[in-house]
Amino acid sequence: MATSLTERPTALPASAIRITQVKSRLKMLSGPLIGLVLLIAVMSFLSPVFLTTNNLINILVQVSYIGIMAAGATLIIILGGIDLSVSAVLGLSFMVVAVTYQNLGWPFWICIIVGLATGTGIGLLNGVLVAFGKVQAFIATLATMFAATGLSLYLTNGTPILGLPDWFLGLSQVRLLGVSLQVYLMIVVVIIAALWLKYRPAGRSLYAIGSNEEVARLSGIRVKLLQLRVYATAGFLAAVAGLVVGARLNAAQPSAGNSSDLLSVIAAVVIGGASLAGGVGSMWGTFVGLLIIGVLNNGLTLLNVSPHLQPVVIGAVIILAVLSDGRLLSIFRVRSRRQTA
Repeated sequence: MATSLTERPTALPASAIRITQVKSRLKMLSGPLIGLVLLIAVMSFLSPVFLTTNNLINILVQVSYIGIMAAGATLIIILGGIDLSVSAVLGLSFMVVAVTYQNLGWPFWICIIVGLATGTGIGLLNGVLVAFGKVQAFIATLATMFAATGLSLYLTNGTPILGLPDWFLGLSQVRLLGVSLQVYLMIVVVIIAALWLKYRPAGRSLYAIGSNEEVARLSGIRVKLLQLRVYATAGFLAAVAGLVVGARLNAAQPSAGNSSDLLSVIAAVVIGGASLAGGVGSMWGTFVGLLIIGVLNNGLTLLNVSPHLQPVVIGAVIILAVLSDGRLLSIFRVRSRRQTA
């Protein structure tokens, strides 16, 4: 009598399972994270002051407002856009807070709401120009950047406004477990944005829009509505960052939110692995990129490198990050093959 034989799957040995687990964990270590670890090691070797608790906390404090703006910039870049106005919105929104408080005598909490609404409104304007006006994001946000900068100078004739409530200054002065409240604010913003990106349908839709806007629209995704929401959110977060800067300075400076801040915001997102072509990026990567920027600035300062040269270093890091973009490299490969063919 014929009998059918069935093959039983052989169980993998424990050593093979461990090797597989190690490989999967190594894959999770992104290039920016490895770069951050190496950078910390180098700075610790060059400066004995670097790897101290106070200095590490100081790095987080210095990048806190940049991180808040970078969270909104990450959403926009994943969407396939760009926002050059975030640093200018930072300055204008808090200037509105200070003017309404000092000149009009409004309660400060109402002034904060007005400032947040100002930032959100400018972001919404960017979204309208991009979604409905069909203006390129670079041009639209460049225009609002110049307008916001000019309004900041016009409101006070270029002079700072001093004198803010003591309870508001606690945002930068009060420490919980040795860490300033503004650092916790940045972490909360990044976590909320990361959870929204990963678990909400609207957040996941940003990747589809950034990859191919027309395909996303045909798939039923409300592209224009999401563009409005994302740009308005970026404007709101820029206004929140303005509150952090104002609490740290105890003043509203017309020059707050300069081009260096904009450079740091975009650098954090790009170094963190986001593609300027859209459809690629994560909040975790942006946070790692933010720490790289913070470690670079802090380490170069400890090494007595001129502050005028620090943006040069960051610019070089941005170029390296963009060149490491897989899409860009693939384009170069395709072009080189066509030329040799």
